[in-house]
Amino acid sequence: MNFNADQLRALGAVLDHGSFEAAGAALHLTTSAVSQRVKALEARTGCVLLRRTRPVTATEPGAVLLRLARQIAALEDDAVERLGLDSAAGRPAVQLVINADSLSTWVLPALARLNGISFELALEDQDYSAESLRNGTAMGAVTSSPEPVQGCSVTPLGTMRYRPAASETFARRWFPQGWNAASAAQAPMVVFNRRDTLQERFLGENFGPGIDPPRHYVPASWDFLQAVRHGLGWGMLPDLQSRDLLADGSLVLLDRERHIDVQLFWQQWRVDLPALARVAEALSGAAGDGLLY
Repeated sequence: MNFNADQLRALGAVLDHGSFEAAGAALHLTTSAVSQRVKALEARTGCVLLRRTRPVTATEPGAVLLRLARQIAALEDDAVERLGLDSAAGRPAVQLVINADSLSTWVLPALARLNGISFELALEDQDYSAESLRNGTAMGAVTSSPEPVQGCSVTPLGTMRYRPAASETFARRWFPQGWNAASAAQAPMVVFNRRDTLQERFLGENFGPGIDPPRHYVPASWDFLQAVRHGLGWGMLPDLQSRDLLADGSLVLLDRERHIDVQLFWQQWRVDLPALARVAEALSGAAGDGLLY
């Protein structure tokens, strides 16, 4: 089956901008013209591709074609850049999904060294970021999965080491007799979001199952760190983020021996795109420069 590039472009624009009206404005088309192109693509595939919600979302078949649309658009941008036809239009755009702790520590300095690329960054836990490669919303992702998503390649990056930390005041208040199963069940802990199981995993591995302390949900890496620093609760912090605060006494380790290592991998589309290759090289280089274990 040969897909129509204009129809794929319309599908991608609707999903990127969230509505047919906004897609029409972006493509310099009427809303009706965008709708007709999407309907023609649905008729050609025999599948419903979009959920007409606000914002519009992709069905499973729609996600497959969104990925194709993004790949075609990226290849078109690359061709325009190589031919020097239009320097503004030819600036490649790369969509990436990064876990919050990596983004707030080692990823941004690596990306900042790359000139001539526009980045669209999205946050997702490393355990779930590979899904963005499957549904076409990202070209590359930092993930915890060594198993390649279909059509993608995998490169090991290294390991982020997390240790349990708290403010000294918090530790004195909640653990006067030491950190044990009984005190851990009472002391509040900071959790990134409801998908974050790192703190719970540490408690289970070291104190046994069934410990369910009070929780504060703080879904931003910097704010998570500040919540722990200000004594809202204890939390698992990456060494890259906590090192200076431990050195100046703003934080203390609750356990100096035990930690959790999270292995990270880079996954990307298996498509020959120089911009994506440059991103992969920059991230692999940064991870290997002593930033990760």
